[in-house]
Order: sequence, then C-alpha cells, then structure tokens
Amino acid sequence: MGKAYSMDLRERVVVSCDKGERPEKLADRYQVSARWIYTLLNRRKETGSIAPLRGKTGPKLKLAEHQDRVLQVVRAHPDATLDELREELPVQVSKTTMWRALRNLGMTLKKSHPRRRTATA
Repeated sequence: MGKAYSMDLRERVVVSCDKGERPEKLADRYQVSARWIYTLLNRRKETGSIAPLRGKTGPKLKLAEHQDRVLQVVRAHPDATLDELREELPVQVSKTTMWRALRNLGMTLKKSHPRRRTATA
C-alpha cells in the first residue's frame, strides 16, 4: 500500500477546485486520479477535513477482546495444539486466527512432528 498524498498537494488541489477548475483537468496536472479528487472533495464536505485518514483499516481482530483468555489457555496447556487451544476459547475461530493471535502476543507454537527414528546398523 502506498503513502498518502501530502497535505501540500491536497491543499493545492482543493484550492484549484474552489477556483472552478474541473477535477479531470486537475488529475492530469497533478498526476492523481479524478476519483481521488472527488473523494477528497466529498470528505471535505462531510467532515471539513482534507487530511489523510489515520489508523488501521480492516476488520477488528476476532480475538482482540479475548487476549487474556488466550494467555490463560496457553499457560495452562503449553503443549496443546492449535485445535486444542481453539476448543478452550469462548468464540469459534479458525486455526489461522488462533495462530495469528499467538503471533500478535509474541508467542510461538512449534510442535515436532513424530518421525520414525533411523535404525543404527
């Protein structure tokens, strides 16, 4: 994902629009998309600000409010698999969600796969 456009550019675009220039012509001049200019103008109309949006986008993490419970379960069963840990939680989540929750908490869960030992001659 790219960086947000600078406030200087945003201000120049808005001032030019306020002078009556068309967003399509401004898009060529400032090398931005006309859609971005329309979005910027709509945001100014709705919120009064042209500043870039801040914060993390996307859905809220499913286990964010259950971090304490995840820690308790892992401490109580340090040798449990991801499936076993999932069963102990109050919400249903996938293996990947469980793995990401552990990673976000700075924990690793490595299980050795059982293997046949090689026979000595």
